[in-house]
Amino acid sequence: MKYFFLALLLVYSGATGGQSLTLAECYTLAEQHYPVAKQRDLIRKSSTYSLENLSKGYLPQVGLYGQATYQSAVTQIPIHLPGVEIPTLNKDQYKIYGEVSQSLYDGGVIRQQRQTQETNAAIEEQKLDVELYKIRERINQLFFGILLVEEQIKQTVFLENDIRLGLKKAEASLANGVAFKSNVDILKAELLKTDQRKTELNTLQKAYRDMLGLFIDRQLDEHTILEKPTALSSSQDINRPEIKMYNSQWTGIEAQRKLLRARTMPRLSLFVQGGYGRPALNLLSNNFETYYIGGLRLNWSLSGFYTLKHDKALLDVSQQTIDVQRETFLFNTNFTLKQQTAEINKYNILLATDNEIIMLRSNIKNAASAQLENGVINSNDYLREVNAEDQARQNKLVHEIQLLMAQYAQQNTTGNSL
Repeated sequence: MKYFFLALLLVYSGATGGQSLTLAECYTLAEQHYPVAKQRDLIRKSSTYSLENLSKGYLPQVGLYGQATYQSAVTQIPIHLPGVEIPTLNKDQYKIYGEVSQSLYDGGVIRQQRQTQETNAAIEEQKLDVELYKIRERINQLFFGILLVEEQIKQTVFLENDIRLGLKKAEASLANGVAFKSNVDILKAELLKTDQRKTELNTLQKAYRDMLGLFIDRQLDEHTILEKPTALSSSQDINRPEIKMYNSQWTGIEAQRKLLRARTMPRLSLFVQGGYGRPALNLLSNNFETYYIGGLRLNWSLSGFYTLKHDKALLDVSQQTIDVQRETFLFNTNFTLKQQTAEINKYNILLATDNEIIMLRSNIKNAASAQLENGVINSNDYLREVNAEDQARQNKLVHEIQLLMAQYAQQNTTGNSL
């Protein structure tokens, strides 16, 4: 019979669509469904297109050119021979030609441009990771808020049972003529107040579940079980995505430094040029003719050396700025960690005495219950002790959840994975 009821319970749980969620799963789902996460694919696509465009620099480069000019003078041969007519070039000249060139050595510009592009894409992804990581703090607040409300609802049920027990005894005393009707009314009013409290907590729980469901793109109802996380040990190692972002930014500046040097190097290429014009290669011919020419070409722009020193200095300043940002971030993070460590220690101390307080309050309440039954105290006295015990239990529940929140907030601050 026991296994029959257990099977019915499992079937009922499946029929209600119950699901369980861990805090880690909420982190993952929230990061996947947060709108800004769509930028990751855009960053990667943009980087792929840029890298493919840069790779085209290794292919032969083709160009088509043309010009028509009129000049004030042309080359003439200052020799006059009898019977020989030396042609004079026309002052209007025309040329159209195409050129194919193949880079043999570019100083490593294309290679460094590709490295710079890859580094920039990594930086953008790290910035996105930093933005997405901020969601975890909000998920913590909602997740632990739901757990706290759930525990408060359970405690409210215990409080309700104590009030009903007192009400039953007060009604018995009233029936025996040893209590006033006001004692019964006081307990009934307190019972209604407890029902109101349950309504408030259920409404608050639904609001928290709706907000968490919006973040993780899931419908969360009263059948959804949030698994209570286990306690964590303290860790001061910082592995936040901001650190990776600063490292990527530093690497990006080093890539820019290499690109700066590459742009001051000479370039060597093969080229073939073919065209049609007047004059062609024969400067003494005044006719339209085709022509071609090919060979090696060396280009070396020295103007880059003019600003090379200051360009390097600017990169040094950028690296120093990143170092200051990293140092500031670590300072603030360590400051937060010290505050959170103090919070964790505080809640551990409070929890160490919570059980003792609850035990004492429970003893006092039980004694008050017996006294109420014997007419020694009235309903107000009994409720005072019931509420005192309830407050002690509420304090413990709050301290337990606050301890977990502080531990996971510290984990979120350090960036250590679950």
